[in-house]
Amino acid sequence: MKKIHIIAILIIAIAFGVIMTSLSNNSTYASFKEADNNPTKVYHVVGKLDKNKPFLYDAHLNVNLFTFYLIDRDGTEHKVMLAKPKPDDFEHSEQIVVIGKANGNEEFKAQDVLMKCPSKYQDGKPIEKQNSSM
Repeated sequence: MKKIHIIAILIIAIAFGVIMTSLSNNSTYASFKEADNNPTKVYHVVGKLDKNKPFLYDAHLNVNLFTFYLIDRDGTEHKVMLAKPKPDDFEHSEQIVVIGKANGNEEFKAQDVLMKCPSKYQDGKPIEKQNSSM
């Protein structure tokens, strides 16, 4: 075999290995119950913020800890501990996706959070802002 053939085979083998590794590490959308049953796996849990319970963020104590309560699509509530600062306009989000692992005791350790914020458009028209300078 020529050197070029050997190099091509090695590149294909490496590419195949990278693809298989990335596919096996993909996290999946789930409920808190599913995440609780497999605490070693990373999950995406979709839910809504429980506005009846407090969310805690104190930059003086720990800038990388934000705690809140999330209710998933099945109605299960868990305390979520995000290892990042509190996102801007967090309390205004319509839907929240937490990415992380369950650690038991109805707690979820999130590595990241995605938020769907309310649209500034209603029926295809921009919402007019109130002018407070009057």
